[in-house]
Amino acid sequence: MPQAADRLTLGATTITYLVDGSGKHNPDTMLPGLDWAAHPGSLTDGHLVLTFGAFLVQTGDRNILVDLGIGDLDMDIPGLAHVKGGRLLDSLAERGLSPKDIDTVVYTHLHLDHIGWTSDVPPTLHGHGANTPSGLTFARARHLMAEPEWRYWTSGEGAHEMGGPDPVATLGPLGGAVDFVQGGDTIAPGVTVEDTAGHTPGHLGVVVRDPSGAIPESVLIAGDIFHAPVEMAEPTCVFSTDVDPDQARKVRNRTLQRPDTVIAAGHFTDGVFGRVTEAGTGYTWTAVTHAPATG
Repeated sequence: MPQAADRLTLGATTITYLVDGSGKHNPDTMLPGLDWAAHPGSLTDGHLVLTFGAFLVQTGDRNILVDLGIGDLDMDIPGLAHVKGGRLLDSLAERGLSPKDIDTVVYTHLHLDHIGWTSDVPPTLHGHGANTPSGLTFARARHLMAEPEWRYWTSGEGAHEMGGPDPVATLGPLGGAVDFVQGGDTIAPGVTVEDTAGHTPGHLGVVVRDPSGAIPESVLIAGDIFHAPVEMAEPTCVFSTDVDPDQARKVRNRTLQRPDTVIAAGHFTDGVFGRVTEAGTGYTWTAVTHAPATG
């Protein structure tokens, strides 16, 4: 029976999803006002389950990580979720790589569940990391993000938002190590970033294409444009941590209207790579599958 793919190939470029962990979330808190009864199968024992991880993009001699999971933690977030991570480096090792092999880290944005392995100090929910010096996990890598994202979290504007970057575990180690990119910039052959601000002020998508041009279809690593397929079925919904809900909705709708694009949605539980098709007032998600290996 076909299984959901965790790896795609575009010519000589590969994109692999590296699992870090998962979380059981309160669905009514995450997507307020949504009629969950209209979407059977979307919840597991009453929870909205999301995965956490990173996408490894390998092209030529480049090893790029898009986002860094939730980190080595196991905690309850009262009224919201129970989250657990810690597997990312093991997932990377399963691909035959260690942190020193990563040359580039790209952050779609700086929410807690996308930055967890930034340093050797696990992040915390309210920004009170361990008071010990920390170093970058991927010390040889360039660390890329959009400048509005960095400014938002370091200027104090986002200081009171739950789930932002920890000053000790994330912002401190990144200080002086961040390079800014903007929509349209190429970071490797066939790999560009796209301005998808809305969920956060500097949210980025990462578009991966076959550098040779032989394969017309592209892959969009979507960050938090989507958290679950229900947001495709009801694209007018609002996610609780959208900084600019109207703009986030516009980006979501624009992303759904890309028939030549595979969407890489790192929070999805039943396959992170998929395509969308129109269905009534919304869209249907279909995971990309591959046949299981045979001995």
